[in-house]
Amino acid sequence: MGQGGEPRRAQAYDGELGAAVALAQQGDESAFAVAYRIVQPGLLGYLRGLVGDDAEDVAADAWLEIARDLGRFAGGGAGFRGWTATIARHRALDHLRRRRVRPVAATVEPDLLLDLPGPYDTHDQALESLSTERALALVRTLPPDQAEAVLLRVVVGLDGPAAARILGKRPGAVRTAAHRGLRRIARELGVDGPESAGVTDDGPRTLGEST
Repeated sequence: MGQGGEPRRAQAYDGELGAAVALAQQGDESAFAVAYRIVQPGLLGYLRGLVGDDAEDVAADAWLEIARDLGRFAGGGAGFRGWTATIARHRALDHLRRRRVRPVAATVEPDLLLDLPGPYDTHDQALESLSTERALALVRTLPPDQAEAVLLRVVVGLDGPAAARILGKRPGAVRTAAHRGLRRIARELGVDGPESAGVTDDGPRTLGEST
């Protein structure tokens, strides 16, 4: 997410993010602003996938809670991204309940919980070739379980176990859902091929940034 430039991997900022969070917990407002700057683009993209045009309002509510409870957080940069995504997800679900719209949770069949070895470069390249708006529009066409897995893995940049904790699912189920979602998007773009083996826990990636 973001404005221009090369695609960035969220974990590349985890050291800076962890340091900023530690300072923010000591009352450093400028450090909190740094943490916000690093986390907000991915968090907003995630929320756009969940609540559409209401994402900014839900993000604002989430950041109020994040700021209020910051002293309770313990962990580094990757942990902070997972913690903030959990808070944002709760606020999004509250918002959907108020609108009386409940996301339908799809179930991944047990026989589909397979190891999916290999990188997902082809899928990632497909997403990086799109504008943010187009990418999120494609994500929103996926079944709910696939969409949220892709958003957490690719937009927020979480690894499989972290995404699984947020969703209350097994890492294998999240890997499968993300793989199937990315494969479906790649197929829509005509870039899917036999080399597209799947999603692993080797490392999350972020969406290519808008041009």
